[in-house]
Amino acid sequence: MDDTNISELARVALAIEAEEAKEAGALGYMARVLTQATLPHRSQSSLQFMRRNGAFVLSITALSPAGLPYGSIPRLLLSWMTTEAIRTQQPVLELGPTLSAFMAELGLTRCGGKKGDITRLRDQMKRLLCSAISCHYEDARHDCGVGFNIADRYDLWWNPKQPNQLPLWKSTVTLGASFFKEITERPIPIDLRALKALKRSPLALDIYCWLTYRMSYLRKETEIPWSALQLQFGTDYERTIDFKRCFLKQLKFAQSIYDCAKVEEGKQGLILKPSPSHIAPKSSPKRVLDADAPPPAPALAPPLLKTATYEKARQAAPGFDVYALEQDWRDWIGRKGETPKNPDSAFVGFCRRKAQPRTTTKK
Repeated sequence: MDDTNISELARVALAIEAEEAKEAGALGYMARVLTQATLPHRSQSSLQFMRRNGAFVLSITALSPAGLPYGSIPRLLLSWMTTEAIRTQQPVLELGPTLSAFMAELGLTRCGGKKGDITRLRDQMKRLLCSAISCHYEDARHDCGVGFNIADRYDLWWNPKQPNQLPLWKSTVTLGASFFKEITERPIPIDLRALKALKRSPLALDIYCWLTYRMSYLRKETEIPWSALQLQFGTDYERTIDFKRCFLKQLKFAQSIYDCAKVEEGKQGLILKPSPSHIAPKSSPKRVLDADAPPPAPALAPPLLKTATYEKARQAAPGFDVYALEQDWRDWIGRKGETPKNPDSAFVGFCRRKAQPRTTTKK
């Protein structure tokens, strides 16, 4: 991505401001776990890849000789899978009537050849669908984790030489059960127009999704060291100064879309300031209601937590991401339909229960 694309990004930004993603039919989702740590940006010689975000570690393993997924296309595919799984609430996803139709959904062009989008899409789909992901938190006092295959099965029936031709059978992907649960229970709302506008740079895509997630729960100004960001986003760089230079360049592209994100360079790292989410809270995913169902209850005013509460929460749940726990807690009290009388104590208690191992008491 270069400076010649700034005018196009500005056009997309204005369109997003003029019409909310949901109203424009561009509301999408990305799995939260894949905004905390990211896929490779470039081709990898190894069949396993790992990135770290504090106590959180994400590993992806290639289960076939095709190798690991990398670049923008797997990110677009993962967003499409997450969005479609939430829309249908089904693990079996249909990829569109034709190759052309599916590529249009991803913002790709119907060009063949060795470096064309058709060839790249087919290669990256095989890499992504034949991969397994492992996520775990680790520190001196606590270990926990989960692993899942992205797909249990896939059947693709497209003819790249005739992308508009209707196939005899539907092309489908059956998501792994654990992966389906992860992406539908913990999604991050995003604007699909932003992804398509930033698709030339996988790093810009990662920054946009990460900022959207972080700003959804950021309560106070935070400076993240460049070394920590390098572990999370850019292990391809040997020197932190090279990573920093590239990150700041791609940050400008992400901010040209998400211009209300208050981010600036600090002395030791990147400074994040509380900012409006890029997607309005009312765009959060909801299951389709029956026509005769009663209207939903009015949304509760979100309780504010004291700064000291977050430190108490860290002590109650060592090794956990307290901001992720906060989002889970807010979702939980939202489903209950009532605000705790003492939100600070309630949140700390929630964290303590989450950190305790489940045991079965025999009588």
